[in-house]
Amino acid sequence: MTAIEDNHSHPSFFQKTKQRLWKWTKRLFVGLLGLPVLFLVLNLLFPLPDKIEYSTIITDNKGEVIHAFLTKDEKWRMKTELDEISPLLKKTIVEKEDRYFYYHPGVNLVAVIRALGKNIFRMKRTSGASTITMQVAKLLEPSKRTYGAKLVEMFRAFQLEWKYSKDEILQLYLNLVPYGGNIEGVKSASVLYFKKSPDHLSLAEITALSIIPNRPSSLVMGRNNDSIVKERNRWLQYFAHEKVFTQKEITDALNEPPTASRTEVPKLMPQFSYKMKKQGGDIIKSNIDLNTQLKTEKLVEDYIKALYSQNIRNASVMIVDNRTHKVISYVGSADFKDTVDYGQVNGVKAVREPGSTLKPLLYGLCVDAGLLTPKTIITDVAVNYNGYAPENYDKKFNGNVTMEYALEHSLNIPAVKALQQLGTEKMIETLTECNFKSIQKKKKGLGLSLILGGCGTSLEELTSLFAAFANDGVYYKPVFMQGDTVYNKTRILSSAADFMITDILSHVNRPDFPVSWQSTSHLPKIAWKTGTSYGRRDAWSIGYNKNYTVGVWVGNFSGQGIPELSGASIATPLLFKIFNTIDYNSDAEWFTQPKTCETRMVCSETGMVPGEFCTGTVTDYFIPLISSSIVCNNTQEVMVSPDEKISYCRYCAPEVGYKKKLYKIIAPDLQNYFKENGIAFEMIPLHNPNCEKIFKEGAPVITSPTNGTEYYISTKDPEPIALTCETAIDVNKVYWYINNKFYKAADAKSKQFFIPDEGPVKISCTDDKGRNRDIRINVKKVDL
Repeated sequence: MTAIEDNHSHPSFFQKTKQRLWKWTKRLFVGLLGLPVLFLVLNLLFPLPDKIEYSTIITDNKGEVIHAFLTKDEKWRMKTELDEISPLLKKTIVEKEDRYFYYHPGVNLVAVIRALGKNIFRMKRTSGASTITMQVAKLLEPSKRTYGAKLVEMFRAFQLEWKYSKDEILQLYLNLVPYGGNIEGVKSASVLYFKKSPDHLSLAEITALSIIPNRPSSLVMGRNNDSIVKERNRWLQYFAHEKVFTQKEITDALNEPPTASRTEVPKLMPQFSYKMKKQGGDIIKSNIDLNTQLKTEKLVEDYIKALYSQNIRNASVMIVDNRTHKVISYVGSADFKDTVDYGQVNGVKAVREPGSTLKPLLYGLCVDAGLLTPKTIITDVAVNYNGYAPENYDKKFNGNVTMEYALEHSLNIPAVKALQQLGTEKMIETLTECNFKSIQKKKKGLGLSLILGGCGTSLEELTSLFAAFANDGVYYKPVFMQGDTVYNKTRILSSAADFMITDILSHVNRPDFPVSWQSTSHLPKIAWKTGTSYGRRDAWSIGYNKNYTVGVWVGNFSGQGIPELSGASIATPLLFKIFNTIDYNSDAEWFTQPKTCETRMVCSETGMVPGEFCTGTVTDYFIPLISSSIVCNNTQEVMVSPDEKISYCRYCAPEVGYKKKLYKIIAPDLQNYFKENGIAFEMIPLHNPNCEKIFKEGAPVITSPTNGTEYYISTKDPEPIALTCETAIDVNKVYWYINNKFYKAADAKSKQFFIPDEGPVKISCTDDKGRNRDIRINVKKVDL
């Protein structure tokens, strides 16, 4: 074999080196291509443990923390939002911890190599080269300081960079960094050490906080302030040397005294805060105006202390901004720490009897239904609805009263009559639309007593309802949290009806005006309604003007009734005090009459459109095409005998020998009231006994009870006896009498009930044409 052949059969050294280099290059290239794939696989196999439990914090409308709750692991770990990381905070932390934070992919390779060299050269670990991202990784997954742990940190750092932006990673760091004890995160430290939010921290405060995580046990705010200041100033000098901040900023920071010490976490508004915590979330931004809240709390506390001698121990208040529908104040009790008087109860949310507070809504609904106007006359006399006989607060009757008077004086009987006319279904439906939860749940069992407090409501529900009166009759669900702009609104009253009710409730000369209110005290311009529950357990007063609606409840959470407790005398003075505090000059703007509400002259005796014989008229509000336009027939011309002892109808009137005279038409129930109270009135004379039309035809036939029958009823549990009759087609109303005493007026076709006394009972039924029928029964009581 020749030399030339030998050179061709064996590769040269250069060729071998080239082949090896190409081989390693391909391996490196494949390896580099495989790293992302490997990272993605590992990322799926070992997901980032970034589920962080934060302390729930409640903030006011300015972002200040008003209440905070520990995490399950007993940490104060309040979440710092991105907008709370001020440029100053960001600049200081990045400069101190990781000046290349915004330039590396989570791991600073230059720093790692430098740290590795130092560790090898000094034969011990002196530098860790941790970036902010790597520190977050370690805070998320704490472990011992080993090289293996450091590799895991690097992997987790890449995961963090893959998932989050740089600002979000910085946010995680500021949320997790320890500040000694059970304090984690810059927000917790800011609140606990400086009583402020992170975005309000000064350069000196930020620098002081930034050094604590390195030595959390030996640098404790309030205990080691001298050491903290020394270390703080060292870093401030470093910042000056690196020209991070101006010399003036550094000088101001160096001169700032170390006044920080650990304080208590804000625990304001506990009942409200527990309620809001149930909404879920790390930061619950409420609409509470802290200044208004603190003033209201002080008023409530002082007011209840003055009532201690009367055994009245608690009060609750809720305030709504009528223009924004935001709840700006919420006082659950007079003193949350009072365990004796159940101060932990949330009185704003507690379900209580509402007394008369629902009457404005009822009358407003009646106005919209065309049943009433402010001057419509309602008879305030004894009534009985299937055994239910309501009474007024003072146990007295007032005869003819206007709807306006009935609402001003909070009369019970006219309200029950109005509800009977309107129908309980309409009232319950409206309250359900206004989120009255207890009424919604128990609506099947509610009846006419609903309007007198025979139901359950809360101060929160009632205050929200009255805010609808301040908003043109439109109900808005109260807004507790910022950002809740999806308003749940429902029109419950027309603008006209709403104005009429507001006009009545704004009158000052009324019986529920507090006697204790000094004439020299400023009287706020508001519309308000009071209420007192059965047994005097609850005193309510709820008022509003253009700006605010304020709901006040006063009483005892134990349910103890107090003889002196009433909405007028106890709750209203506190209502006035609150309005004078939050809106002293409220007279500037008031509600105006809408175009849909017009005025007209009506009969002063009925509130109806004046008829031919009406002599007195008054001005009244009404809604065109809705309010009743029936002409008043309160006075009628009647044909009578010359001695005025016999009346005639057109069928029996003689051709001569009679005269015509005007008579007031007075219903039998009102006649009975007049007789019992010695009020003189002129009755229409008895009808001509020889009239065949009236007395021979069409008298009511009593179908129950049966004439001449003997009835046995139980002594212990007597069952009522039904009253029914059959009448002529032209009859609308009948009047029942028991033993010649008026009992009840009713619709001709309706069934009534009564519990008779023992012995003979005479039952009479008279129709609205004057025709009468009598029967007699005998009642015996037995022990069954």
